Amino acid sequence: MPRARLALLNAARDPEQPRRNFRRELAADLVEFHVGGGELPEDPAVDGVVVTGSQASVYWDEPWIDETVDWVREAVDRGLPTLGVCFGHQLVARALGGEVSDMGEYELGYREIRHDGDPLFDGLDERFTAFTTHSDTVESLPPGASVVAENDFGVQAFRTDLAVGVQFHPEYDRSTAERVTKRKDLPQERIDAVLADITDESVARAAPAAVVFENFLGEFVR
Repeated sequence: MPRARLALLNAARDPEQPRRNFRRELAADLVEFHVGGGELPEDPAVDGVVVTGSQASVYWDEPWIDETVDWVREAVDRGLPTLGVCFGHQLVARALGGEVSDMGEYELGYREIRHDGDPLFDGLDERFTAFTTHSDTVESLPPGASVVAENDFGVQAFRTDLAVGVQFHPEYDRSTAERVTKRKDLPQERIDAVLADITDESVARAAPAAVVFENFLGEFVR
């Protein structure tokens, strides 16, 4: 069976780190577009779409964000399975009619998440660990969407028939977690506490969360 071909919409200001992580974790052929730099696909021949994280918020008044929202909405309307991660999760929610807002606090570090048994999480314990870094949240779901994972910070994953979003970062390795944490504008005491928890044990505990990529390919893209 041929490998799936996915459009990777890289929303980061610096695209290199997401590019490295998603190339490693996605067992698919990637057609990459730096949407954070204003680059959007015209009409790619792909089997699905993945939208990465970003330092931006989806409600910022920046043309590339609105253009990416419109493109993703049209892609889902055309029947393309779509996965959003962190910012991508929020962007997919907004594209499909949900609402995203500033939650007034910051979730950062390895956190416990609960899923409801959805096939997206096949192979994961009901309570699993993943790295999180966000201050925005999906406040209201798109019409017809269901919450399939959450924690005390809110929605951690939702799905529709063709689209899924995960707030956490199943693609992060240790170096990415450390790099992202160090650049946060948070009290140094909190930064130090999160960094102290980025250990071999924490990285190993979070590694199984990457199965959501395999499950997305099997459940949505097939």
